[in-house]
Amino acid sequence: YLIFNAGGPGQNGWGIPMATDIAFALGILALFGTRAPLGLKVFLTALAIADDLGAVLVIAFFYTEEVRLLPLVIAAGGLVVMSLAAQARFRRVGLYATLILIVWLGVFASGVHATIAGILLALVVPVRARIDPEDFFAAAERSLKTLHASEVTQDSMVDDDEQFTALADLTSSAWDMTPPGLILERYLHIGQAFIVLPLFAFFNAGVRIGGDVFDILRSPVSLGVIVGLILGKQIGVLLFSWLTIKSGKAELPAGVTWAQMWGVSCLAGIGFTMSIFVDELAFKDPAIIDEAKVGVLAASLIAGILGYVVLKMVLPKKT
Repeated sequence: YLIFNAGGPGQNGWGIPMATDIAFALGILALFGTRAPLGLKVFLTALAIADDLGAVLVIAFFYTEEVRLLPLVIAAGGLVVMSLAAQARFRRVGLYATLILIVWLGVFASGVHATIAGILLALVVPVRARIDPEDFFAAAERSLKTLHASEVTQDSMVDDDEQFTALADLTSSAWDMTPPGLILERYLHIGQAFIVLPLFAFFNAGVRIGGDVFDILRSPVSLGVIVGLILGKQIGVLLFSWLTIKSGKAELPAGVTWAQMWGVSCLAGIGFTMSIFVDELAFKDPAIIDEAKVGVLAASLIAGILGYVVLKMVLPKKT
């Protein structure tokens, strides 16, 4: 589970964390190209965000056995400092990285599951520019005008204060136009892609199958997981979407039909990331853990195929 990734900004301008399985669901939807309405893609992304937030809250409330106050206070202090630093427009990525580590270690040491740290941190780090675009363009034009009017070489700014000031102002404006959340995402990307994800897959996705895989799939645990991810997601997504729309609190996205919503609800059953995570926390017996993992992987495969078939039937044909 990653702190900063493709979640992007919400309406309030803050980053939201998202688990990796949404990439598979969106990848299947992307196979249809322009046949899939933009509103359908936005809905699936928002659904994944809400689903992951719910899973993290379940982990926090039901899998936290003991809470230690001092580490939690330290984590809260780190969050406050990070929020103040963001509001004060501090640009040093090292400061944010240090505060992230303090918050994560504090939450982990408190006994609250460390995934909560990801939610809290992502809500604090802004993903909006700190200045208006008009101000950025005006400042950049002033600096570039000054530099164009002088002879700039690779070392001319060493003894030309006007050039140095113009370059410093241009750099400062560019930093103010670059959201801290996106800067952190870029710096953390290599670690996430080549360390975090491989380690997560290595330690959490391994399944030991000692017998017939079909016998494992017929076990109550595997069947329960499969039914929950395939049928449960369809019923839950469609039912609550229908209730929300009927209540007048929302409406179907432009160009989206209920049949297309059904296809997306099938894709929502692709849920191996957080499902395997919860599996490791919920069960202690290795055999039961493996049965649940097999169920999760099988359900995700079935949900992906079912969602593709449904969407292929209900999306507009190519013209």
